Amino acid sequence: MTHKGSCHCGQVTFEVETDLEQVMECNCSHCSRKGYLLTFVPHAALKITQGEDALSTYTFNKHAIQHRFCPSCGCAPFAEGQKPSGEKTAAINVRCLEGLDLKALTPIPVDGRSF
Repeated sequence: MTHKGSCHCGQVTFEVETDLEQVMECNCSHCSRKGYLLTFVPHAALKITQGEDALSTYTFNKHAIQHRFCPSCGCAPFAEGQKPSGEKTAAINVRCLEGLDLKALTPIPVDGRSF
Protein backbone atom coordinates (compact mmCIF):
# COMPACT_ATOMS: atom_id res chain seq x y z
CA MET A 1 0.00 0.00 0.00
CA THR A 2 1.23 3.50 -0.80
CA HIS A 3 1.21 5.98 2.08
CA LYS A 4 1.79 9.72 1.83
CA GLY A 5 3.74 11.54 4.49
CA SER A 6 5.42 14.82 5.30
CA CYS A 7 7.28 16.84 7.85
CA HIS A 8 5.16 19.08 10.10
CA CYS A 9 5.33 22.22 7.95
CA GLY A 10 4.88 20.36 4.64
CA GLN A 11 8.14 21.53 3.07
CA VAL A 12 9.18 17.87 2.73
CA THR A 13 6.67 15.37 1.34
CA PHE A 14 7.10 11.73 0.41
CA GLU A 15 5.35 8.53 -0.56
CA VAL A 16 6.29 5.10 0.71
CA GLU A 17 5.19 1.63 -0.29
CA THR A 18 4.73 -0.41 2.90
CA ASP A 19 2.28 -2.79 4.49
CA LEU A 20 3.15 -1.53 7.99
CA GLU A 21 3.30 -5.16 9.08
CA GLN A 22 6.22 -4.45 11.40
CA VAL A 23 6.37 -1.19 13.30
CA MET A 24 9.17 -0.87 15.82
CA GLU A 25 9.61 1.23 18.93
CA CYS A 26 13.31 1.54 19.69
CA ASN A 27 14.62 2.57 23.12
CA CYS A 28 17.93 4.06 21.94
CA SER A 29 18.72 7.59 23.08
CA HIS A 30 17.66 9.14 19.76
CA CYS A 31 14.43 7.23 19.05
CA SER A 32 13.13 7.36 22.62
CA ARG A 33 13.67 11.12 22.91
CA LYS A 34 11.84 11.76 19.65
CA GLY A 35 9.10 9.15 20.12
CA TYR A 36 9.73 7.40 16.82
CA LEU A 37 7.64 4.51 15.59
CA LEU A 38 9.57 3.04 12.67
CA THR A 39 8.96 0.71 9.78
CA PHE A 40 11.82 -0.35 7.52
CA VAL A 41 11.51 -0.57 3.75
CA PRO A 42 13.88 -1.03 0.81
CA HIS A 43 15.14 2.43 -0.15
CA ALA A 44 13.46 2.11 -3.56
CA ALA A 45 10.06 2.03 -1.79
CA LEU A 46 10.61 5.63 -0.61
CA LYS A 47 9.93 8.45 -3.04
CA ILE A 48 10.59 12.02 -1.89
CA THR A 49 8.03 14.11 -3.76
CA GLN A 50 8.99 17.56 -2.50
CA GLY A 51 11.79 19.23 -0.60
CA GLU A 52 14.64 16.72 -0.97
CA ASP A 53 17.10 19.58 -1.48
CA ALA A 54 15.88 21.20 1.75
CA LEU A 55 16.52 18.16 3.98
CA SER A 56 19.23 18.28 6.62
CA THR A 57 21.02 15.24 8.01
CA TYR A 58 21.90 14.19 11.54
CA THR A 59 24.17 11.26 12.38
CA PHE A 60 25.42 9.94 15.70
CA ASN A 61 27.15 6.95 17.26
CA LYS A 62 28.62 4.97 14.32
CA HIS A 63 27.33 7.51 11.76
CA ALA A 64 25.81 4.65 9.76
CA ILE A 65 22.28 6.06 9.59
CA GLN A 66 21.46 9.41 8.03
CA HIS A 67 18.52 10.80 10.01
CA ARG A 68 16.86 13.23 7.60
CA PHE A 69 14.90 16.20 8.92
CA CYS A 70 13.31 19.43 7.79
CA PRO A 71 15.38 22.44 8.91
CA SER A 72 12.26 24.62 9.05
CA CYS A 73 10.09 22.61 11.46
CA GLY A 74 12.64 20.10 12.80
CA CYS A 75 10.46 17.09 11.99
CA ALA A 76 12.34 13.92 11.02
CA PRO A 77 10.11 11.80 8.74
CA PHE A 78 12.67 9.15 7.76
CA ALA A 79 16.25 7.95 7.89
CA GLU A 80 18.46 6.29 5.30
CA GLY A 81 21.08 3.62 5.71
CA GLN A 82 22.20 0.15 4.69
CA LYS A 83 21.47 -3.32 5.92
CA PRO A 84 24.50 -5.47 6.84
CA SER A 85 24.09 -7.03 3.38
CA GLY A 86 24.75 -3.62 1.79
CA GLU A 87 21.17 -3.18 0.57
CA LYS A 88 19.99 0.44 0.87
CA THR A 89 17.13 0.82 3.32
CA ALA A 90 14.90 3.53 4.73
CA ALA A 91 13.43 3.80 8.22
CA ILE A 92 10.08 5.55 8.00
CA ASN A 93 8.72 7.44 11.01
CA VAL A 94 5.12 6.21 10.77
CA ARG A 95 3.99 9.16 12.90
CA CYS A 96 4.63 11.29 9.78
CA LEU A 97 2.24 9.30 7.58
CA GLU A 98 -1.14 10.82 6.74
CA GLY A 99 -4.41 9.34 7.94
CA LEU A 100 -2.87 6.55 9.97
CA ASP A 101 -4.63 5.23 13.08
CA LEU A 102 -1.67 4.70 15.40
CA LYS A 103 -3.88 2.86 17.89
CA ALA A 104 -4.40 0.13 15.28
CA LEU A 105 -0.64 -0.62 15.25
CA THR A 106 1.15 -2.97 17.63
CA PRO A 107 4.72 -1.68 17.92
CA ILE A 108 7.47 -4.25 18.46
CA PRO A 109 9.90 -3.13 21.19
CA VAL A 110 13.54 -3.01 20.06
CA ASP A 111 16.44 -2.73 22.50
CA GLY A 112 18.50 -0.20 20.57
CA ARG A 113 20.33 0.88 23.74
CA SER A 114 22.24 -2.39 23.61
CA PHE A 115 23.60 -1.86 20.09
